Amino acid sequence: MIVGVDEAGRGPWAGPVVAAAVALPDGGLPDGVTDSKALRPARRAALAAAIRGCAAVGVGQASAEEIDALNIHWATMLAMERAVAALVREIGGGRPGEILVDGNRLPRWGWRSRAIVKGDALVPVIGAASIIAKTVRDAVMAGLDGECPGYGWARNQGYGTAEHAAALARLGVSVHHRRSFAPVKARLARG
Repeated sequence: MIVGVDEAGRGPWAGPVVAAAVALPDGGLPDGVTDSKALRPARRAALAAAIRGCAAVGVGQASAEEIDALNIHWATMLAMERAVAALVREIGGGRPGEILVDGNRLPRWGWRSRAIVKGDALVPVIGAASIIAKTVRDAVMAGLDGECPGYGWARNQGYGTAEHAAALARLGVSVHHRRSFAPVKARLARG
């Protein structure tokens, strides 16, 4: 079994980092699977549904608190470990033959794996994981937007847009902000 792993949400000022693991199905993946950032939201959503319809999927997250405690790199690795563990549970305990991870670093796990720079655009199963991770994280941020209105998270997904920066200055730091990230840390210092 070949598994692709990717994450979404390393750069935002708020919310979790989300990783997805997708097992390459025998029949292959839907046409058009690539890096989620290269897709319009409607196409990304349609592909996410198609991927879930044909492949086993696992999703893992690391919270803003875990990001602050570990740093974004190790929190991302934790989310990836959780995604693969969720995938293994989904498939009833089967072992991945090889895990292909987007980027240049691997989690500290016992699985046979390779890091592939720009893998989300080059390897369809990593692109599939990219699409799942992005759609899940976008949905999480839309939910958090309802919980903490005013920051525009349904539109900016917690990234450092002008809208988010103005809201951070006006409303202060929420429980979902990453306190270790410079703009949030600066706002906390101002009180």
